[in-house]
Amino acid sequence: MADITLTTEIFNDLLKLAVDSGASDVVIKSNKPGYVRLSGRLKAVDMDPITCPEAQAFVDEHVPRVFKKKWEEDGQIDFAYAAESIGRFRVNAFHQRGLVSIVMRHIKSRVPSMEDLGLVVEPLLKLAQAKDGILLVCGATGSGKSSTMAAMLNWINQNHDRHIVTIEDPIEYTFQDDRSLFQQREIGLDVPSFEMAIKSVLRQNPDIILIGEMRDRETFETAISAAETGHLVFSTMHAATVAQSLTRLFEFFPPDQQVLARRQIAGSLRGFICQKLIPSLEGGGRVPTNEILNADATVKNLILDGQFEKIQGLLEGSADSNSFSFNKDIYRLIKAGKISKAEGLRFSPNPQALEMNLKGIFIKS
Repeated sequence: MADITLTTEIFNDLLKLAVDSGASDVVIKSNKPGYVRLSGRLKAVDMDPITCPEAQAFVDEHVPRVFKKKWEEDGQIDFAYAAESIGRFRVNAFHQRGLVSIVMRHIKSRVPSMEDLGLVVEPLLKLAQAKDGILLVCGATGSGKSSTMAAMLNWINQNHDRHIVTIEDPIEYTFQDDRSLFQQREIGLDVPSFEMAIKSVLRQNPDIILIGEMRDRETFETAISAAETGHLVFSTMHAATVAQSLTRLFEFFPPDQQVLARRQIAGSLRGFICQKLIPSLEGGGRVPTNEILNADATVKNLILDGQFEKIQGLLEGSADSNSFSFNKDIYRLIKAGKISKAEGLRFSPNPQALEMNLKGIFIKS
């Protein structure tokens, strides 16, 4: 059996190295050295391999008591780990080929501002000031969705009097009450299940609800109900573009309910923010690029009519600075010297169109 004191020390040394070097994640596979993700790239750490008993002992020791049975029965678990003087981490532990693996994401203690993150502020402020409706932040794992959403919520915290209830698995950013009042509920610790938290949230008198992930139809229907009764709902989805995000929403509904779904979504949707992180030209690191759809009257009519295929053209040709495509934002970053043309083309969903943009050829509004 592994010495838990020594094992925790090994893990904390690895986490400190990761934080000091600016890594976003630590990846541990039994019988391999630790790996860190720097500027999106995975790099091995020069250290002795972490054995399976050590990885198992770390999880067994630090998983919250209420999760121990779930870890033993399911073989996978999410929880938060705080290392003194180092930081707080979101942990996912799981088994592969009978061995324990662990992925740990560093959760920064200070909630970043939109300016800190390098985001285009004005379109996000317009969405953050909506009185009600659903606002979805989309992207792949590790694209900075949670940071963008936290920055928007903290702007609300600093500028508006709101009661904000979050449902998270686990909590990522810890907010300090300013003008707003936060109630942050962590699944497993504050409420037994995600389903129970969703069912009870409307009875908790929120103005704003943060749902960690839009994971199924029940969650989305709760979000619609909240939006229709005057609440603003923030959530995330795993989708690459606005068009893909919209398609995924309708996948929650069976074919015979698509007309009703179009009406509900058109009425409640306030916008999509899709995000990617692109390697920066200056000083390493990555910068965010966004595709943003502000659900104005034109967008709502397209949704009502089921003309989803026209949304992308609208984003490309829109004269509205609050709605724009990835190509428009990547073009801005290239022209500003933030990213290289090569990286811009690599991350563009339509590199041929971006090439034309860089030559001065654009779709007209």
